[in-house]
Amino acid sequence: MFTIVDFNNFWSPSGGGVRRYHLQKMAFYEQQSEVLSVFVMPDSKTYTEKKSDGLIIEHVEAFRFPGNWEYRFIWKQSQIRPILRKYMPDVIEVGSPYILPSVVRCAAKKICPNAALFSFWHADFPITYVERPVANKLGAAVGRFCKKAAFWYARQEFRKYDGVQVSCKEVLDRCDANGLPKSHWIPLGCDIHMFSPEKRDEELVKSLKDGDPERLTIFFPHRFCEEKGIELLLGAYDILVEKLKSEPALILAGTGPYLPQVQEAVKKYPRIQYAGFIKSIDEMARHYASVDLGLALSGWETFGLSILESMACGNAQIGASTGAAAEHVLESGAGTVLKTRTPQALADAIIDLYHSDLSQKKVNARNYAEKFSWNDCFKRQLNLYKEISQQKRK
Repeated sequence: MFTIVDFNNFWSPSGGGVRRYHLQKMAFYEQQSEVLSVFVMPDSKTYTEKKSDGLIIEHVEAFRFPGNWEYRFIWKQSQIRPILRKYMPDVIEVGSPYILPSVVRCAAKKICPNAALFSFWHADFPITYVERPVANKLGAAVGRFCKKAAFWYARQEFRKYDGVQVSCKEVLDRCDANGLPKSHWIPLGCDIHMFSPEKRDEELVKSLKDGDPERLTIFFPHRFCEEKGIELLLGAYDILVEKLKSEPALILAGTGPYLPQVQEAVKKYPRIQYAGFIKSIDEMARHYASVDLGLALSGWETFGLSILESMACGNAQIGASTGAAAEHVLESGAGTVLKTRTPQALADAIIDLYHSDLSQKKVNARNYAEKFSWNDCFKRQLNLYKEISQQKRK
C-alpha cells in the first residue's frame, strides 16, 4: 500500500490554518482504501489511533512550550525512527522548518532511503518571524541580513528534500529565488458547503445589530498576535467608535499573546465580545455568515484558509497588501487592499468598504471561494507524491 507519513510541529489543538489543513487531510484519507496516511501528532503521551484502513494517527509524547501556546516539539531520533520502521513510507512530509526536517532526513536515510521527502511551507518564517520583527527593532538593513541567514538555514534544513509545497504564488516565487528545493503550487481548499451565506443566523444578526440596522458588525477569529493584526484592529476600533454613528459590534475569537489586550478592550467597550476559542466549524461558519465584512490583516499568510472561509460565507474583504491576503482580494475583486499598515488606514478602509455597494463584492467573494476544494487539493498533492516517488525508485 502506498504510504505517507506526516510530521509537523506546527500542529496545535487550538491552531488555525495548519490544524485545519491536517484535519481536512485526515478526513480525505480516512475514506481511502488504497493509500495509507499516517499523521504523527505531538501529544502528551504515546499511543496509536487507527481511524480506518486509510488513516492512522500516531500520537507521540513531546515537549510542550510554556505560556499560552499549545505547541509541542518532536525533535529526537527516538521519536521518529520507530514510526519510520513501522510504516516504511513511500513519502514523508515535514510541515515545520525548525530542526525537524534534518532529523527526519537523517532517520529516513538509514531506514527508508527511497522515501520521497517533501516539506510544506506553512509559514514563511524568514519573512514573518525573522526579517519583520528584527527590522522593526534594529532597522531594515539588519532585517534583510537576518532574512538571508534564515533562508540559508532553511536550505540546510531542507537539503536533499525532493520538493517544497507552497500555497501562495508570491511565496512560491520567493522560495525559488532563495534556492530551496523545487517548489510545487498546492492551493489549499475550502468547504463551500459548510461555509456558506446560508449559515447566516438572523438571531445572531439581530443581537449584534441591537436595534440599529446600520451598526457595522465584524468577526475576527484569528490568533491574537501582531502578525495577524490584532493590535492594528484594536487601534482602529477606537477610531471607528469616533467616526461612525453607532459603535461597531466586534466579535473576537481565539487566543495568543495579545489575549490580555483583548480582555482589556472587552472591559472598555460594551460592543466588543470575546467568544473564546471556537472549535466547532459550524459555529465558525455561523459567525462568518452573520457579519458585514471580513478582515484579512496578516500580510504573511501562505494561503489564508480563514480568508477563503469568510469569502465563502459571502463576506467582502479588507486584505493586507502582501502575501495570500492580497492575492485573494485582488484576484477575486471582493474587496480592497490595505495601503498602509496603520490603525488610521484600517479604520478608513473599513468605513469606505462598508459604505460602498457591497452586493457585487459579496457575490465575487463567494464565486472565488467556490474555485477551491479540499478534494482537489489532496488529489493534486497525491499525484505529486506518486510522481516523485516513482522517479526516486527508478
